[in-house]
Amino acid sequence: MTYRLHYWPGVQGRGEFVRLTLEASGQPYDDVARANDDGEDELVQDWMRNDRPTPPFAPPFLEDGDQVIGQVAAILLYLGRKHGLVPKDEAAALWTHQIQLTLADLVAEVHDTHHPIAVGLYYKDQTPEAKRRAAEFREQRMPRFVGWLERILANNPKGASWLVGDGVTYADLSAFQVVEGLGYAFPKGSHETLALAPRLLALRDRVAALPRIKAYLASARRIPFNEDGVFRRYPELDG
Repeated sequence: MTYRLHYWPGVQGRGEFVRLTLEASGQPYDDVARANDDGEDELVQDWMRNDRPTPPFAPPFLEDGDQVIGQVAAILLYLGRKHGLVPKDEAAALWTHQIQLTLADLVAEVHDTHHPIAVGLYYKDQTPEAKRRAAEFREQRMPRFVGWLERILANNPKGASWLVGDGVTYADLSAFQVVEGLGYAFPKGSHETLALAPRLLALRDRVAALPRIKAYLASARRIPFNEDGVFRRYPELDG
C-alpha cells in the first residue's frame, strides 16, 4: 500500500524528516499536496475534516490505510518499526525515540529564531526580537544540541558510525537534516560549532551517501531550502 503524506507544498519543513525516512526505506508514498495546483487548499480541507476519531493537530500527518498518524516523532517511530529503521531491542528503540524528540526541540528553537513573538506575525514585524533570539541560539543553544549529538556518537558502544547501534536509524536521517538545515540557515554561525563535531559531520556525509538518499537528494522530490520553511537564511540573524 502507498503511504499518503500530508504537508505543505513548496517547503521542506517538518515534513522533510518523514520524506527522508520514506525514501531511505524505499517505501512508495504520495506527497499529496504537491500533486496539483490546488494542493494547499486540499491539504487544509483534509486536515480540518470533522469525521476523524484521531484528528491530527497539524501537518505533517501520514495515512497508512485507515491509520492516521500526526507529529514527526510519532510518524518516524511508526515507520521505523515497520521498515527496519529502529533497533528491535526496546531500550534501544526508546533511546532512538528520545533522540528524535530532542531533535524536534532543536527544530522548534530554530523556528523561533525567526518567529520569536508569534507564528501569525510576519518576520518583518518581529525582526528586532528575532535578532536577539537568534544570537542566543547561535551562541548557547546550537552548541549544546550539537555537542550532545557528538557525545552520543562518541559513546555509542557499537562505534561512532551511527547514533544508535551499528546501523542507520531514522534518528540518523533526522540528524542529517538538522546539520544541513543549520548550515543553510546559519552558514557563519554554524561553521565554528560544527567544526567541533567531526563525528556528526561524518554522520551527515554517511547518510548523504546512502544509495536511496543520494538518489533522493539529486531528484526533484527534494525541495530546496527556502525562506518559507523552518530553516531560513536571513543574514542579519547569522551574526
